[in-house]
Amino acid sequence: MKGLLPEEELRGDIKEMKKRIILLGPPGAGKGTLAEMLQEREGIPHVSTGDLLREEVKKGTDLGKRALRYMEKGALVPDKLVVQLLKKNLSQDSFFVLDGFPRNLQQAKILEEEKMRIDAVVNLRVNDETIIFRLSGRRICRSCGKIYHLVNFPPKKEGICDICGGILYQREDDREEVIKERLKVYREETQDLVKFYKEKGILEEIDANGEAEEIYASLVEVLKRNGKEREN
Repeated sequence: MKGLLPEEELRGDIKEMKKRIILLGPPGAGKGTLAEMLQEREGIPHVSTGDLLREEVKKGTDLGKRALRYMEKGALVPDKLVVQLLKKNLSQDSFFVLDGFPRNLQQAKILEEEKMRIDAVVNLRVNDETIIFRLSGRRICRSCGKIYHLVNFPPKKEGICDICGGILYQREDDREEVIKERLKVYREETQDLVKFYKEKGILEEIDANGEAEEIYASLVEVLKRNGKEREN
């Protein structure tokens, strides 16, 4: 994860934008892609709780050892432990875009209890057909983890990674019938979460059915508007 950039080093129009951001959206909405684009173009660090957990485990920290007990069993790491992880790596002066957390109302309330300040929450609206197309066509290299898409970003040689020559495979949860169930679970878990942030007046929604560049442009526009409105 990138470190905090001083305000004067922020690029472009980012100074006018909110910089403590949560991205919400179903599987396949493009949260990770947009978060990476914000990091590369604007200098706002993309914070993935999964990456942070793996780093703590790798370092052998106390927090990492506690998390590993759950990860080894295939169980979810408790919410409070994840929030402790975020507090350890972020401060109220940090800029960040959170991808994949919080996933439900309880997690959002824990963030609030721990005084983790959030400036903007952007909900990515995507129809089911788009999500199924994006995820069911996804293929991943077994060796290096490079991600391809059979239509949007196919490998030069079918089934083979361009980078390392590894074999490409489809994740079980990227099959259409599994995707539909994942979407059902997502909606059940997040409807109260969306309402929670809407009532706080920090929720924005954008159409995320198009191409990455146009979705990114909408995201930046919303964050700039959100920033100006909060300052006024």
